[in-house]
Amino acid sequence: MNIPVVYEDEWLLVADKPAGLLVVPTPKKEARTLTTILNEDALLKGHSCRLYPCHRLDRDTSGLIIYAKGKAARKKMEDIFRQRKIKKSYFSLVSGAPLMKEGRITAPVFGLSAATDYRVVERKRNFSVLEVRPLTGRTNQIRLHLKRLGCPILGDYRFALRRDFKIKARRLCLHAVGLEFTHPFTGSRVCLKAPLPQDLTELLERQRG
Repeated sequence: MNIPVVYEDEWLLVADKPAGLLVVPTPKKEARTLTTILNEDALLKGHSCRLYPCHRLDRDTSGLIIYAKGKAARKKMEDIFRQRKIKKSYFSLVSGAPLMKEGRITAPVFGLSAATDYRVVERKRNFSVLEVRPLTGRTNQIRLHLKRLGCPILGDYRFALRRDFKIKARRLCLHAVGLEFTHPFTGSRVCLKAPLPQDLTELLERQRG
């Protein structure tokens, strides 16, 4: 697979993950994951270091994900995540529209505290375009928070029922579009953006039309 790399230096690599691909294997021990593909590519290029994912994206979520080159770099990035010194932003198409144009959702996720900021970018008859910024990193946080808001993500047939959607999507309409953090080795500010995937672009254009 041709995985776009949007940033790379001697310590870090940031890839633009396609939807439908796991980051790491589940207990089913899938052979093809984003991590195995990137490490195989690194070997082919003659790189000796191993790539480690510093966070996760769901199988159906596309977008930016950070990999560390070696365990020392991974530890540095894990510290940044643990201290919540990284800004992540997501593009999402949701069913309906929130009552407020922007706000913060603070409902617990699986008994753990969680917070998500959102902003309505565009409202249409049956859907809205949101910019979403998770302030914590709970599993399935964005999906659960947007459902609680009354606006489940289009294509989220795990936490919402198909009959609840007026617009049918082939996959979860969630894309990790932005990352911003201070580089743990150079001290420079890293600001990255990922373009919207073609399938989400086409869905958006069809609904606008």
